[in-house]
Amino acid sequence: MEVDPVEFLHRPRMSGPVVVAAFQGWNDAGEAASGAARFLAERWAATVFARIDPEDFFDFQVNRPTVRLEEGVTRTIEWPASEFHHARVEDRDVVLFTGIEPNVRWRTFASTFVDVARGLGAERLVTRGAFLADVPHTRPVPITGSAYDPAEAQRLGLATSRYEGPTGIVGVLHDASNRAGLPSVSLWAATPHYAPSGPNPKATLALIESLASFLAVEVDPGGLPGAATAWEEAVSDLTEENEPLAQYVRRLEEAHDPGIDAGRPSAEGLAAEVERFLREQGGGQGDR
Repeated sequence: MEVDPVEFLHRPRMSGPVVVAAFQGWNDAGEAASGAARFLAERWAATVFARIDPEDFFDFQVNRPTVRLEEGVTRTIEWPASEFHHARVEDRDVVLFTGIEPNVRWRTFASTFVDVARGLGAERLVTRGAFLADVPHTRPVPITGSAYDPAEAQRLGLATSRYEGPTGIVGVLHDASNRAGLPSVSLWAATPHYAPSGPNPKATLALIESLASFLAVEVDPGGLPGAATAWEEAVSDLTEENEPLAQYVRRLEEAHDPGIDAGRPSAEGLAAEVERFLREQGGGQGDR
């Protein structure tokens, strides 16, 4: 007899919630998506009400459990968490899901997730992610994505992604949700591939603002704008110390800025510029 992998700690009363999902891992460049989820869970005082048991979905040699000491004596095991949080935001219900990208049985994981969302009476799923791209750190963070139909994408002002290739659990979940009749919107932040690894508060802030716009709610960003400015200045300092990198960033800025046609590189030219820069840097940074 198969055991239900979902454990409900309690069942909060809610009406037509929007479910918002973010995962650590391949889908989370600059920790932007998971950082936005953690920020909102704290800002909205969200409470955990359900968990997905990690036993069937994780390779514990890849995502190892951790040992914690309680009161300096008792040792407890903390397993990779996949948790649903509930928040009441301006008279509407929001479910925030936070977790790590699972290692195995993605289709089962996605169907389990969608079953929970539909059981809650969810009216929409919003998945969020972040990816490394050829974008300048000095300009607004591009938010791309997809919706269940072109009209919804136009309403949200999404720059539709043209990406084809390997996908992560966010892409699988987005597809499974739409196939199951739960409309899904996917929001992705593009982050500079040349920036140092680590949290990118500018991309985190952009994802928070895009979700707030989608939900039509106000979100107090707290210290995030200041952190985003400090991050941008720190990356600028690093790039100016490397002339080839500084030139490359200026080319990205020229390609980004409207109304600067003279000397603007074509898509093919910019791709060649990227390849040249990476060769000079000895291959560049890999995926985060």
